[in-house]
Amino acid sequence: MSGHRLLTGKVVIATHNPGKLAEMRELLAPFGVEAVSAAELSLPEPDETGTMFSENAALKAIAAAEAADLPAFADDSGLCVDALDGAPGLFSARWAGPDKDFSGAMARIERELAARGATNRRAHFVSALVVAWPDGHIETFEGRVFGELVEPRGTQGFGYDPMFRPDGHDRTFGEISSDEKHGVNWTTGTALSHRARAFVLLAQACLRRPGGVHTGQPASR
Repeated sequence: MSGHRLLTGKVVIATHNPGKLAEMRELLAPFGVEAVSAAELSLPEPDETGTMFSENAALKAIAAAEAADLPAFADDSGLCVDALDGAPGLFSARWAGPDKDFSGAMARIERELAARGATNRRAHFVSALVVAWPDGHIETFEGRVFGELVEPRGTQGFGYDPMFRPDGHDRTFGEISSDEKHGVNWTTGTALSHRARAFVLLAQACLRRPGGVHTGQPASR
């Protein structure tokens, strides 16, 4: 697909979540892009009224781009549990409540599964990344990672990471280091986490490494 726009200079990460901010800064580091968060700029958080991850990400990115007069990108992500008809999904953060109690949210998932007598523990994480420019141009990228729900283990990451074991691994996201979880093999364009997979597509389309070396061909979407 043609029409991708290069992202350079300063960008707003439209989040008030310190965990997401740390992940996005880590992913952006090789590209010489200066990242400032919506929280650091005291930007308000828009109501997430979308019915899809990409819609909510767009709401956040557009609001930040307009308020800061800078390119902005936002992630909307969540855990989708097969046996719960995709819940918590869009409401993943809300299940943790205002105190961001993800231990309680993980316990709720177990209660919901038990109430249904569910033995299927398949689940996947989704991340939609949207880049918005002040003039209204937007680009959308999505990544997913599939796995199983297990008893929570580990203190790495955040959110539901301790209870999610990605396919092909014997450790949960809570036990996998940040470097391994978010590291990208730019030769093959592969990554482990849902956010890193979405970022690979974004980087292939919109970013260049310092010195002008592009990460790869624009990704189709």
